[in-house]
Amino acid sequence: MTETFVRRPFPMGHLEHKLHLATVSGVATTKPDLIRWFERNVPDVEIITTKSFQVRPNPGNREPVICETQEGNFGNSVGLRNPGMEVALPQLEKLRREGLSRWLNVSVSADNPDDFTTLVRSFDQVADSIELNFSCPHAKAGFGASIGVDKNIASDYVRRICQDYPERKSLLFIKLTPNVDNIGEIAKAVIDAGADGITAINTVGPALHVDPACGKPILQNALGGKGGKSGSWVYDRAIEAIREIREAVGENIPIIGMGGVSTKDQCAEMISSGADAVGIGSALAHIRQQDWPQFFHSMTNDSDVPHRSGRVMEYVKHTVTGKRLHCEDTLLLTLEDKSHTMASFKAGEFVFLWIPGIGEKPFSVAMTEPLTFIIKKRGPFTEAVFNSIQVGDTIMLRGPYGAEVDVPKSKKAVIIAGGTGEAVAYPLARKLKYRKTPMSFLVGTSVDGNNGILSKELSEFGRYVCISDNGKPGRILENLDDEIRYITSDGTPISDVAFYLIGPEIFMKIAAGKIKAHGVDPDMILLSMERNSMCGIGLCGECSCGGHLACQWGTFMRLSFLEEEKVL
Repeated sequence: MTETFVRRPFPMGHLEHKLHLATVSGVATTKPDLIRWFERNVPDVEIITTKSFQVRPNPGNREPVICETQEGNFGNSVGLRNPGMEVALPQLEKLRREGLSRWLNVSVSADNPDDFTTLVRSFDQVADSIELNFSCPHAKAGFGASIGVDKNIASDYVRRICQDYPERKSLLFIKLTPNVDNIGEIAKAVIDAGADGITAINTVGPALHVDPACGKPILQNALGGKGGKSGSWVYDRAIEAIREIREAVGENIPIIGMGGVSTKDQCAEMISSGADAVGIGSALAHIRQQDWPQFFHSMTNDSDVPHRSGRVMEYVKHTVTGKRLHCEDTLLLTLEDKSHTMASFKAGEFVFLWIPGIGEKPFSVAMTEPLTFIIKKRGPFTEAVFNSIQVGDTIMLRGPYGAEVDVPKSKKAVIIAGGTGEAVAYPLARKLKYRKTPMSFLVGTSVDGNNGILSKELSEFGRYVCISDNGKPGRILENLDDEIRYITSDGTPISDVAFYLIGPEIFMKIAAGKIKAHGVDPDMILLSMERNSMCGIGLCGECSCGGHLACQWGTFMRLSFLEEEKVL
């Protein structure tokens, strides 16, 4: 693309003891819509850092990829999950064309100098700085820390990149691992080889993260559950490393410092230790996204910010009390909830179920009495539920995450759900009943015989129509016009009916279009955007829709918002 942004000098904060804030790689600004959200809503963040991109897509590790064994102390093993250069570059180009004005620090990862050069050459056209990941402690052999632990290897990589692409316009930052005896020596070596700046520190470790409740390793990876340490417990090492780096490289080399920072005083200490900008990452796990703007602003003043205390990723043991097969690939799983932790579960929320050694996945709670989940066979986790988990066994649960759906004021409601979407429909129906809103259900199923999973339970709330696909996915939508005629047959204006859509995104998109064509206000059409979530605490960004994280704002989002953000 033609350069359309003005490259600026890097803000040298330590020379004037001025705080410049940044996001960190792999946290919060991991997707284009989240970068856009920061641009619009968080003016105090001057430097936006992307996740680490590679030449080719990388699926990363299976969940769990993040854990919290003590409050504010996290383990992580995402495994450099990213969509690859060919996907990421056009996305960043689009952000620049739309007017992204922040300093853009593009993180990249590779296991050889040629791939690093390819990445630097490609992202140079959109980046203010490019950050070479020489530091990830849980990456595959040849990546991350396996480069950064050796000053000769690290400096040779930098030298070759600078020689192979001398016309580079963006600054070249090297992200260093703290897991070395002399981080200053390595910092000086890469600067002498041609790098412009340093980012430090990445996570400490790897270390084994064991769950206090069940005594089993949490993270799911090829390292036997070992992963990096981030959060509060690495702060002291970060300060120590920044001081060593500053002493080694001198006063005029820019440094982005990070590692366990969560307060105004810690930001100030990192600047006084030699950092020019301070990156904040793990601290966001205890702050709801809605409060992130205020939180970053509090780093420069004394304002109070709502803070979630305790462990936000605490697992609780639950005993399996029942498994009922609905059809060949779908069952109802019931768990004992002795502590009644899920009694207040609300529509728009979700939880994670974890089987140690197998993995974890997010699920909606279908019913709380008994605690019930609808499980559809899809992968290793659900295969284990079907084939290995028995009545009397233990499953770990954490959550809930998300937020209760903000239902619009309406005289009636129509809930349209596909298959396992009935799990979301039930808690929604409870809320609408509490609001004394008459409702009807239009449910699609792949099972012959028009047999819904929760047909008996949902029928108690209102009219229930279940349609079998009969080999045609989404066949239920052929009945949508009839349902609208029914719900308005008593003279209720269509403007007084709210519609709630639950199912695959393509299903909901088609349904929303049909409903909107009847003249329904997009504010009265809510979609359950249940995108993949890998952490539930706002760090990984996987559940983002238009910049709103479903794990923070709730899974239900209004069509008006989704259209405005061009999600659908």
